[in-house]
Amino acid sequence: MRLALGAALVASFAVVLSGAHAGSTADPGVTSDSILLGGTVPLTGPAAAFASVAPGARAYFDHVNARGGVFGRKIRYRYVDDGFEVNRTVDETRRLVQQDRVFAIFNSIGTEHAIAVRPYLNQVRVPHVFIGTGASTFDRERSRYPWSMGYLPSFFGEGSVYGRYIAGSMPRARIGVLFENTDYGKDLTAGLRRGLGRRVSRIVAVRSYDTTDADVASQISQLKRAGANTFMLFATPGFAIQASIGAHRQGWRPRTFISSVSIEPSIMRVIRFNTSPAATAGSISMGYLKDPTSKTWARDPAIRLYRQIMRRHLPGSKTSDVYHYYGMAVAHSMVHALRKAGRKLTRAGLQRAVTHMNQADNPFLLPGITVQTSPRNTFPISKAKLFRYSRDGNWVPFGRLVAAR
Repeated sequence: MRLALGAALVASFAVVLSGAHAGSTADPGVTSDSILLGGTVPLTGPAAAFASVAPGARAYFDHVNARGGVFGRKIRYRYVDDGFEVNRTVDETRRLVQQDRVFAIFNSIGTEHAIAVRPYLNQVRVPHVFIGTGASTFDRERSRYPWSMGYLPSFFGEGSVYGRYIAGSMPRARIGVLFENTDYGKDLTAGLRRGLGRRVSRIVAVRSYDTTDADVASQISQLKRAGANTFMLFATPGFAIQASIGAHRQGWRPRTFISSVSIEPSIMRVIRFNTSPAATAGSISMGYLKDPTSKTWARDPAIRLYRQIMRRHLPGSKTSDVYHYYGMAVAHSMVHALRKAGRKLTRAGLQRAVTHMNQADNPFLLPGITVQTSPRNTFPISKAKLFRYSRDGNWVPFGRLVAAR
């Protein structure tokens, strides 16, 4: 089905190839004083928790624009709601490219959504950059789709981090896995198996869910009955909340590992409120950003900058929403790439820039984490830290930086 959708996209939009540059010496979306970026975001629907990523990025662009932009060009960022529905992502991406004539597709959210538009965007050579995914297909098929690149750490690598930790620190673990039945969940589960190595037999049950499922109560019951005492929760925020509350109501009290896309503090507060502090305490995840809600970073220059930008360019919005903060982190890397692409900005120049990144100055990332890419490495972030959720409701880092590839 995915291949058929990709083929249909390329066929239906092939006219763009011949007309994309007609009548203009500059690539679409670039003028002497502006750069137009576009993207799709679930402002509504089952993944609306991610909605804050886009306004956070735009707020950072507004901050840069107030200081002269990039080589005198102001960055305009047009994001549209796709409801987290793949077909809508396809339609809205087409409009952004063909009607709005954006320079690049930036920061779009969703793995299956990015996979669906990838053939078209590569066919028409529109940069498809720093998208909200860490799926291995974007690295594995980079030669076929060189214009597409995620921003998140590898999902496979994240799963491997958890597997290595369990193999080395939890000899009595009996592991139950709940994963989203997409490349996102499959990569995390495959990485977990790789990280466990010879201890892979510690996995006693694996269950999946589809994003259209009404609930996951049956899967939770099956994992509990299998005798699992360690719960790998590879789910997006809505299903992570549902699964955590469901496990608690069924009287299941495992040690929980939560994938990093679903550990935003407000999500954890919902889980904590509907279960108990004891139920969430000790949960483990992986992170690569400074936490703007943590006292640890309260006086950090990056957190002060974040709060300043929020007050000035996104007044009334919650600074405690870490998805805003993530948006600024990815926007910071985009500004770096645009500058690296040079004054004579072209789509080809941006594509070269994002595949040759060596950004050590992104202040929103944890110390020691750089944004590095090459034509053979298209995961910009390849290191992270493990975090443990405390009884008083905070994510606390522990251990050293670990490889997340």
